[in-house]
Amino acid sequence: MTLEPLAALASLEGVPSAFAAARDGIDVMLRDRGLRRTSPETTAESLLRGAHASAVLEGSGSSLAEVRDGTGDEIAADAVRVSVELLALAPALNSAPLQALARIHALAAAGSLEAFRGRPRDAASADHLRGVGELLTEPTTAPALVVAAVVHAEIATAAPFGSHNGIVARAAERLVLVARGVDEKSLVVPEAGHLALRPAYESNLRGYREGGLAGAHAWLLYAAEAYAAGAEASPLRRDAE
Repeated sequence: MTLEPLAALASLEGVPSAFAAARDGIDVMLRDRGLRRTSPETTAESLLRGAHASAVLEGSGSSLAEVRDGTGDEIAADAVRVSVELLALAPALNSAPLQALARIHALAAAGSLEAFRGRPRDAASADHLRGVGELLTEPTTAPALVVAAVVHAEIATAAPFGSHNGIVARAAERLVLVARGVDEKSLVVPEAGHLALRPAYESNLRGYREGGLAGAHAWLLYAAEAYAAGAEASPLRRDAE
């Protein structure tokens, strides 16, 4: 996907207003809940909740309590391993995104016997990842939330790695929000937003993969709703209630 189509997607009917509302909701939540009072523990809790939600979407049966006390299943352990190192990859996402994505996959697959940890599964997948890298390095007028949503869908639907593509896609989405200044302390939980809207999440990803421009349009409208739900899932909001 080139930058011109990305900007065009961001201007489709209803998308600008949907994403402006989602960004406003995130900004209001961060401001009204006293961002200056947050701690590394709050960020860690957000990342943990995100790891749990991402693992469930990947097929885990573990509860949040099990993930929190380290007794979750293998998929949960994979997602937690990613979450622990994720924020350190924010600078690389802007300057060397393919390295960042490779590291995310290597972390996710570290508990498996997969031979190609951190590497695309074939030449076509490598080409697709290079296209994702261009989305993340070239200037664009598209809002950061749109970039995050498209990066997520491109990885999740193309499945360029041999495993854990959903975990990688959702981690990359969160990392875009951090690296582009939407949520620098990573307090929004977009993964939980997707889990709360799971039927729509899964159907819209299928639409993105199979439905051409209409599918991409529907995915973006869905993603704006998911980001709003991710803001509601923030520990910053819930701790203040």
